[in-house]
Amino acid sequence: MSYDPAVALDFFRSAGTPVAVPKSKVVFSEKEGKKSFFGTVNNKIYYLVDGEVTLLAGSKTIGTVKPGEIFGELAAITNAPRTATAMAKTDCSVIGLDHEQFELGLSAKPTFALMLMSLLIARLRESIARLTAAGSLGEGAGLHESAAFDAERLSELVSGLANDPPIYYQQGRQIVAEGSKAVLMYAVVKGRVAISIGGKLVERLGPGGAFGEAALVEQVPRMASATAETDCELQPINRQAFLSLVKSTPQFASGVLASLAERLRFLTERLK
Repeated sequence: MSYDPAVALDFFRSAGTPVAVPKSKVVFSEKEGKKSFFGTVNNKIYYLVDGEVTLLAGSKTIGTVKPGEIFGELAAITNAPRTATAMAKTDCSVIGLDHEQFELGLSAKPTFALMLMSLLIARLRESIARLTAAGSLGEGAGLHESAAFDAERLSELVSGLANDPPIYYQQGRQIVAEGSKAVLMYAVVKGRVAISIGGKLVERLGPGGAFGEAALVEQVPRMASATAETDCELQPINRQAFLSLVKSTPQFASGVLASLAERLRFLTERLK
């Protein structure tokens, strides 16, 4: 599912309104806890309606945001400190959504979650390709067990997916293979799953963890393999079930997006 500025604008307008930002004003700062132009500690995700925004790391320009583009999404999704400053290069009009507004928008426009996932997955693929080319995709420090959802909350969600009952895998069994056809994403209900790329372990997922999200947004081979490190219970989730969950429980989409964003942050750090 490719990025469509019109769809993104429709999503942002469903939960927020445009705000004028004069030239040279800071939309958000890379300094954690700094007050923004909008008057509060800023954890918003933004859509640029008009104008141009410069992204800065320190005093160095690292990017430019054009009309129709989203920015500030990683920090907003993960609730982590900003890694760059966004400053209005010209007079601008932007729509910023806080966490509550973002989830309200997801409930009203669930397909936007898939579109934002596609952006994050494209960046993941690019980062993986660069790390592989550099020979840097090893089992390095920073590997940790991650979870997109609270395990108890996941169990509640599973009860609403009766059309796709849980699947059980014994320890050591391969769940999905890198390069194979992808049709489902999975959430770990019980047990632990090892994620590997090119035979190298890159992530562990415990109860509440999710993997295979790319299957919902693109018809391309799996970018990683998944193996049961222990006996596991997994909940398969197809695209229709995902959209239904997002509409009724937008926190579900927030969890999936946060998981993808954390993986992207982890790989990006290894590229530095």
